[in-house]
Amino acid sequence: MTSTVDLNADMGESFGPWVMGRDAEVLDVVTSANVACGVHAGDWDVMARTMADAVARGVGIGAHPGFPDLQGFGRRKLHLPHESLANLVQYQVGAAQAMAEAAGGKVRHLKLHGAMANMAAADHDMARACYEAALRVAPEIIIMVMAGTQQQAAAEALGCNVACEIFADRAYNADATLVDRALPGAVIHDADRAGQRITQMVKEGAILAEDGSRIPARIDTICLHGDTPEALDIARAVRRQLEAAGVTLQQFEGKPL
Repeated sequence: MTSTVDLNADMGESFGPWVMGRDAEVLDVVTSANVACGVHAGDWDVMARTMADAVARGVGIGAHPGFPDLQGFGRRKLHLPHESLANLVQYQVGAAQAMAEAAGGKVRHLKLHGAMANMAAADHDMARACYEAALRVAPEIIIMVMAGTQQQAAAEALGCNVACEIFADRAYNADATLVDRALPGAVIHDADRAGQRITQMVKEGAILAEDGSRIPARIDTICLHGDTPEALDIARAVRRQLEAAGVTLQQFEGKPL
């Protein structure tokens, strides 16, 4: 069983007067934050506030780039040439780096968002294009990957520092990809169930799919989505149940696969 694990959350996804999530409270529970870069969600003011709050709490900061799709929250597929995709990732990583430094922190990791992430989980070349782009402007950045997918394979081929991620609030297919959000049961809303399920995965060192499949995985970090209404309850339940099982929560170090 893994003795230490990171707990991360996607956040910074509010926009102007429109509020998404309970970021300040979630930051009191998690050890890493994936901050939206103003493209799929968020804006410069939200980024600044989220970065400052993360620094104040000692929470690790990650860039969370997505597709330019505010209305669809970055969850609609866009098919971009790899050159344009690389520019899009670099544009967002640069914004995150600047805002983090202004807040007295730094960007430790990269995590793709939404449809960009799900497409890269199935497309090795797309994942590699995104990661190479980030590494060109931030050579020491830790690439957070969806464990067991083409994201992980692409990062392994690059030999970069990696953190392998599993999800507390999402159901899995047998190939380690996430069940489509359009399907029933794809998003887990019950906090206790999320905590029990993720603790079992960490204990077994494996992803547990909906069909009963067990997929061995390196587990460095656990994600919950800040836009899920129950995000704070899920964060607290996951942390409580992991610690009860003897697992220490701390920021991942990031290492090659």
